Amino acid sequence: MLLLAPPSDRQSASVPVPAVLAWPGAQRGSVPADLPDGAAYTPAWFLDARTSIGTALSRDGASLRLVVRQADGSLRQLRRLPTRDAPSIEAVTVSGEVVVWVEGDEDRSPQLWAVNLRDGRPPWLVTDDIGEARFYYWEHDLVIADGRVRWVATAANDVTEVRSVALAGGQVQITAETGTWQLSAWPWLVDAATSVSGSTMLRNIVTRQDVAVPPSRRAVTNCSPRWCRVVSSTADGYRIDLMNPDGTDRRKVAEARVQTGLADVGALDRFDVYAESGGNSDLTGNVRLLVYDIAGRRSVEVSPAAANIVYRGGVLWWSTGTQGLSLWHSLDLRTV
Repeated sequence: MLLLAPPSDRQSASVPVPAVLAWPGAQRGSVPADLPDGAAYTPAWFLDARTSIGTALSRDGASLRLVVRQADGSLRQLRRLPTRDAPSIEAVTVSGEVVVWVEGDEDRSPQLWAVNLRDGRPPWLVTDDIGEARFYYWEHDLVIADGRVRWVATAANDVTEVRSVALAGGQVQITAETGTWQLSAWPWLVDAATSVSGSTMLRNIVTRQDVAVPPSRRAVTNCSPRWCRVVSSTADGYRIDLMNPDGTDRRKVAEARVQTGLADVGALDRFDVYAESGGNSDLTGNVRLLVYDIAGRRSVEVSPAAANIVYRGGVLWWSTGTQGLSLWHSLDLRTV
């Protein structure tokens, strides 16, 4: 009878379930890390599990391209910049059919560009007045809401500028906030982006509501409007907790040789991504990729050996390969 008895909830929760068993209906994808012409491809956003937007050099190395990689493997070029000017494309975001990004090079200040994936028009310059833009390489570096693109920029005297412009272009509007803030899910800001202790306050920039985050001793706290992740040191590694921004509903996610997988907290308000090191992780750079299902209070194993973990717009992606980068994999958490 003891052998046939089901394990306790505590035991079940401590053993991560493989994603293919936990979420059999979730959409997934895998593509080579190189394009058919041999150029290395870096995804910047997934429209779904098999269609992505990313960057790659041209075959001759003369240009940096922003492309759409379709589910059937075909490519659509959105933008092409000569590499002689040392160009960069960063902070890509998508809303509906519109793609927005920041581009720049050594001869010109960064600019905000956009393209509609459906109407056939070429990309257009939204604005070249982006200030001292500050990006943290997370989902909310650029936010599209109410027909406007928003971002933050650094100003003098410990001031953060919350900047916005209409998608069609026009005058940039600026709201000044004292302190160091970063954009979160609109209309929220999160403070202390560069503080060693992490977030202490969330602010609704529309209603002016402030939510104070309770301090945690010897821990780093990072927040979204719905969840805060608290990482503290333990004798054998780290402990990851989640809680509401007001400190309620705190629960342990994982402990020991664990680390945060992303800067983003609480993907879709339903999941938190983390990683577990072990074995030859120090040599390979690969980690065990896991997702904590907040409602189910369980961890799900997404990949036993992952690197280059990124999340944007509801899709999680990562790379695998023992001899360098060989495959990109994706999991659309919106379909879970």
